[in-house]
Amino acid sequence: MRRGAIVRVVVIALLAAGAATAVALFIPWLPPVQSKEGERIDFVFWVVVAICIAVFAVVAAVTLYSVITFRVRPDDDSDGPPVHGHTGLEITWTAIPAVLVTIIAVLSAVALAENGDLKSNRLKVDVTARQFAWSFKYPQYGGFETTELRLEENRQVELNLRALDVIHSFWVPEFRQKQDAVPGIVTHLPITPTKVGTDTLICTELCGLGHALMRAKVIVMRPADFEQWARAQQRKGAQAGAG
Repeated sequence: MRRGAIVRVVVIALLAAGAATAVALFIPWLPPVQSKEGERIDFVFWVVVAICIAVFAVVAAVTLYSVITFRVRPDDDSDGPPVHGHTGLEITWTAIPAVLVTIIAVLSAVALAENGDLKSNRLKVDVTARQFAWSFKYPQYGGFETTELRLEENRQVELNLRALDVIHSFWVPEFRQKQDAVPGIVTHLPITPTKVGTDTLICTELCGLGHALMRAKVIVMRPADFEQWARAQQRKGAQAGAG
C-alpha cells in the first residue's frame, strides 16, 4: 500500500474512532456507579468499549477506502486480478483478536474474583422475594424485618437471596450487579455502596402480572446513621417480641 493510501486510511480511521468515542462518552448509557464492585465492572466495560472502537475504526477505514478506491464502472464486467492471499496479514488478524480476547478474559476474571471476596466485617442481609414484593431481614441486629433495604456507606453487605414462589432477580442499576433469587436455594451477592442516597431495587425476571410493580427503596446511610437506625429497629423488635 502506498504512503498516500496509508495516510488516507489512517485519517478515515481517526474520524471513525472520534465519532464512535463521542457516541460512547457523551450519551449517558449508564447511571452513575455507586459501588466498589460496580467500579470494577465499569472498568472492564470501558476497556471492552475502547477495544470495540479501535476495531470498528480499522474495519470502517479499510472498508470505506476499498469502496472508494477499488470501485469499478457500472459497465465493467471483467474479472478482477487473481489474488492468492497474504500469510502475514492472516496471522496478524488472527493474533491480534486472540490477544484482545485474552486481555478481556483476564480483566473479567480478576474483577469477578475481587467482587466475590467477602470481608470479615461485612453486613449480612437476608433478602426474600415473593410475588410481588421484597423484604429484608438483618440477622446481626436481632433479625428485624423491613420492606426497604438500608445499607451502610463503604461497608460491604452480603445479600442472601431467597424466593418463595418463582424466580425473581435482584438489581439496583447504580450497583451494577444482578443476581437471581431462585426457589429452593440461597444465592449470594456482595455489594459495597460508596455513596449516600436513595436508589430503586428492580426485579428483572418476569415473575407474573405484578412484575412491573415489584420495586423497593434502597437507602445508603452514613455509618453512624445506619448504626443508630439499626439499633432502634432492633429495640423495637425486642419490645414487640416481649409484648
